[in-house]
Amino acid sequence: MKLFTVFDKILAFRRRFRPRTAPPRGLLVVSSGGLGDTVLFSLVIEQFSRLAVDAEPVTLLVQKSSKMMGFLFPSGVHLKAIDFGRLRDLPYRRAVMDELYDLNFRLVVHTDYLRHPHLDEAMIAAASASESVAMMARGWPKYDRALQANSRMYDRLYDSGPRHLDKVRRWHQFAAWLNAAELPLPAFRIPPARLPAAAVEPAPLVIIQPFSAVREKQSAAALYRRIITSLPGGFNIAIAGTVNDRATNPEFEDIFALPNVTFDASTFEDLTPRLLAARLVISVDTACMHLAAVIGAPALCLASAAYVGEIVPYDAEMSPPNVLFLYHDMPCRGCLGNCSQPKEDGKFACVARINADDAVAAVADMLDGN
Repeated sequence: MKLFTVFDKILAFRRRFRPRTAPPRGLLVVSSGGLGDTVLFSLVIEQFSRLAVDAEPVTLLVQKSSKMMGFLFPSGVHLKAIDFGRLRDLPYRRAVMDELYDLNFRLVVHTDYLRHPHLDEAMIAAASASESVAMMARGWPKYDRALQANSRMYDRLYDSGPRHLDKVRRWHQFAAWLNAAELPLPAFRIPPARLPAAAVEPAPLVIIQPFSAVREKQSAAALYRRIITSLPGGFNIAIAGTVNDRATNPEFEDIFALPNVTFDASTFEDLTPRLLAARLVISVDTACMHLAAVIGAPALCLASAAYVGEIVPYDAEMSPPNVLFLYHDMPCRGCLGNCSQPKEDGKFACVARINADDAVAAVADMLDGN
C-alpha cells in the first residue's frame, strides 16, 4: 500500500473527531484534465452550474496549470487550483484534504472519465460531501482494482457510454443526466462578453503554435517552413509557445530567421487578443488550438489520428465553422496516444504522413475565406 494511501486513512480517522456543524452548502465540480480539457470544459460549465441551489457557491477544482484558462469561465465560478504534482508531499496533501473537508460541500460532481484513484479521487473522498456523483471510470489496468474500490464512495454513478466518445458530448450527456432534463448541446463558442477586444495588428497576422508536450504529435519544422514561405507577402507570422518550447525544439530556430517571423511567449490570456485578430491560427491539437476554436478565431489543426472519436476532430453536430482539422487517417485511429506503429522521423506515423501539399492548400483556402 502506498504511503499516501495510509496517510489518507489516518487523516480520515482524525476527521471523525472534528465534525462539521454548519449545514453542507456549495457545489464542487472536479475537472482535472490538462489545459486543452479545461478550455473545452468551459463550454459546459454552465450546464453543471445548474445543479447549484439557493444561490450557493460553485467551485471548479482544476490542476494548477489549468487556472490560466480561468478567464474563459463565468465570473460566478470560483476556480480552485491544486498542484497535483505536490499531492505526494504529505504536508501539502494534508492541507488540501483538510481544506476540502472544511469547505463542507453539499454536492461534489467528478466530471472526469479518466481518473486517478490516489489523486483526484482521494480529494473526492476527503471532501466527504453530502452527495458525490461521477461517471463510471474508464478502465486503467494499473489502477482498475483501486478505481473499483473507490466507486463505493459515490452515491450515484453514470454510465457515460463507449470508450470512444466526443469529450464535450460525454460531459453534456452527463450534465443532462444529473439535471434530469433535456439540455441543448452547448454552443461551441465562448460568449464575447467574457473575452477581451481583438488586438489591432499592423499587418495581417498568422499565428502558428507548432509545439506539443507530446513531441510525437508535432509536425516537423520543415512543414511549417513550407507553410510560411507559401503565405502571400505582407503577412506577419507569430510563432506561439513557451520559452521552454523554443529551447527544447532547436530545429525551429531557422524559421525565426525568415522575414516577418517573431516569437510570442505570451500567456494564453494575453495571447487571446492576437488570436481574435489573426487571419488564421495554425496549431497542433493542443490547448492553443482549442482556445482559438472556442473564441471564434479561424483555426487549422494539424492533428494526429490518436484522438479521433474523443477530442479531434470535434463532434460533427457541434464543431464550429471556424475550425478545420487535417490529419492522416490510420486503421489504428483513436489509440489515445498508445501508438502501436513504429515512429517515423520521431513522430507518430499519422503525424509524419500529413501531406504538406494538403496543408499548404488548406492554409490558402482558409485565408481566401477570411
